[in-house]
Amino acid sequence: YFRDTEVAFEAFKAYQFDHLIENTALRWATGYDEGLIESGAMKKESFEDGMPDNTQGFVMNLRRSKFTDRRVREALGLAFDFDWSNKTLAYGQYAPMGSFFSGSELAATGLPQRLELEILEKYRGQVPDEVFNKPFSPTRTDGSGNNRANLLKARQMLTAAGWEIQGGMLTNSETGEKFEFEFLLGQAGLEKWITPYLRNLERLGIKGSMRTVDSTQYVNRINAFDFDMIVGVPGQSISTGNEQREFWGSEAADRPGSRNWSGIKDAAIDAIVEGLIASATRESLVAHTRALDRVLLWNHYFVPELSVPATRHAYWNKFGRPKKIPL
Repeated sequence: YFRDTEVAFEAFKAYQFDHLIENTALRWATGYDEGLIESGAMKKESFEDGMPDNTQGFVMNLRRSKFTDRRVREALGLAFDFDWSNKTLAYGQYAPMGSFFSGSELAATGLPQRLELEILEKYRGQVPDEVFNKPFSPTRTDGSGNNRANLLKARQMLTAAGWEIQGGMLTNSETGEKFEFEFLLGQAGLEKWITPYLRNLERLGIKGSMRTVDSTQYVNRINAFDFDMIVGVPGQSISTGNEQREFWGSEAADRPGSRNWSGIKDAAIDAIVEGLIASATRESLVAHTRALDRVLLWNHYFVPELSVPATRHAYWNKFGRPKKIPL
């Protein structure tokens, strides 16, 4: 097992091991020897497997006052141009993040129905109204790099939340706080995704910066919740359970080292998670997970970045596999 994916890739090419799961779009598109693939010596395959996709988003730390207003968080999401980034940086290999459980039956789609609606009705007035009347859809653009329409919507939301331009900087009209934040990164390779996002935020008067640190410092700061914004990948399984407390639960929000990076404290989310854990049937588990997904999405705790719709496998041609991939 290699923590450094570039080291793993070089070892794979040198026949040091047989099978590599690729996690870099650029390397998948350009890094493999096409001659080896054409000769049949090496195989490159990507396929869906029914498991929740790996999703990735920009996590806002609600322990910082500037991120506590849901309108502000939604506005920050409007500033990210997925379509341009996917086309320019990832050769179109990714999908927009429209769920924390994309690619599986656990993902919330359309409007809530039947048991899911019954679960959510218990918390009407405690969860965003859109949960009941509007399917969640991530922000899209035409991919040209012109994100003006979404930025205008974002500006209206920020104004409604009490932020206005003063001296060229977005400023809280009540407190006088300038909207500045730092993006904490543990991998330099993520900088290319963050830089265009910060440029869009600058057009809103928001001053964002990046700090890339070594792995030890990164882990220590994440564990202590000492960050404004990070890139988060909340890995999910096909059978959700008590790990959801660790991701979203109020108790985890104040416990150093938990994976509730956002610092979410929400009684409705806590109750849905407990109902999920106590589910006695698959139907109940799926309905509770979809309800949780929907509430998380509409609270805009993450700026939706991307979803990886297929697993990318490279391997030396010494194996067979079933034509039908099992779940």
